[in-house]
Amino acid sequence: MEIGNLIRMANRIGQFFEAMPDRQEAGEGVVNHIHKFWEPRMRNQLLDFLAGQPDGDAGQETLHPLVREAVQQNRDRLTPAGRKPD
Repeated sequence: MEIGNLIRMANRIGQFFEAMPDRQEAGEGVVNHIHKFWEPRMRNQLLDFLAGQPDGDAGQETLHPLVREAVQQNRDRLTPAGRKPD
C-alpha cells in the first residue's frame, strides 16, 4: 500500500482518539486500533516509514502527532511476530 494512504488512514484514527481528554489513553487507543485491525504488512510499512522519517513527514502527507508519538512509543508492540524490532 502506498505510504500516503497509510498515513491518511492512521490520521483518521488519530483524529478520532484526539477527542479523548487523557492523551495517554488516546495514544493507547491508537495503538490498540492499529494492532487489532491493521495487517502485519501495513504495520511494517508504517514502522519502516517512521524509522526513516521520525518526524512523520512524507511530503504530501504528515502523520498526526498523536499517532506518531503513540507508534514510536509502542514500536515493539506493533512489530509483527517474526520480525525483529529495529
